[in-house]
Amino acid sequence: MKRSKFQQTYTAGLLALCVTLLVSCAPETRLQQPEKGTEPVAAFTESDYLQAEAQGKKIFRVNAQQSLLVLEVRRAGAFARFGHDHVVASHDVTGFVSPVDGRADLSVPLEKLVIDEAALRVEAGLSTQPTQEDIEGTRRNMLNKVLDVAQFPLALIHIERKSAESALAVTIKLHGISRSFEVPVEMQATAEGLLVSGKMHFKQSDFGIVPFSILNGAIQVQDRLDLRFRIVAGKF
Repeated sequence: MKRSKFQQTYTAGLLALCVTLLVSCAPETRLQQPEKGTEPVAAFTESDYLQAEAQGKKIFRVNAQQSLLVLEVRRAGAFARFGHDHVVASHDVTGFVSPVDGRADLSVPLEKLVIDEAALRVEAGLSTQPTQEDIEGTRRNMLNKVLDVAQFPLALIHIERKSAESALAVTIKLHGISRSFEVPVEMQATAEGLLVSGKMHFKQSDFGIVPFSILNGAIQVQDRLDLRFRIVAGKF
């Protein structure tokens, strides 16, 4: 039976909406080439810290079970309501801290990132919970199409305390590009060692990532990402 012009228009519009909903749940981005002259942050060398420890210097190890990094990924655009905000977390931060030298080196294995844990979504003020299928699709796209973990499996973080002020000089290396930030933190001495917590934000484009968008920007991922962290280190 031949469909009316209204039926054809309605069907086309419905299909377009379905595609929009499916795509908006997968925060795929396109990656630019690293800028020429960008200096990579040096990965921490475990042997250097162990050698310093053997020489009597106080060295703390990061407790991965008690430490946490949480990244909030927000939607934008005129049709943002059809997408999802996401919370990405790492419970697997490793590294060393040298309190005397005022430096630390951390490593975040990207393959172990966790997407949209219910409790973390509540903490981020998100009232909805994506389905497990949505979560798996988002994680797959993030690891393979955005972060390219096969080639860049780690995010490296180098930290230096320049003075007695509360801010730290933090250099992050992600997908082959390094960027430096000044990050205010709260530091607290514990029975075992040290607790450092704080918040910062940065842009995806800082690391050569072009935020995903469709329909001429009607649905997109915000360039800005918000990161909160709690790092526990000591003689574990």
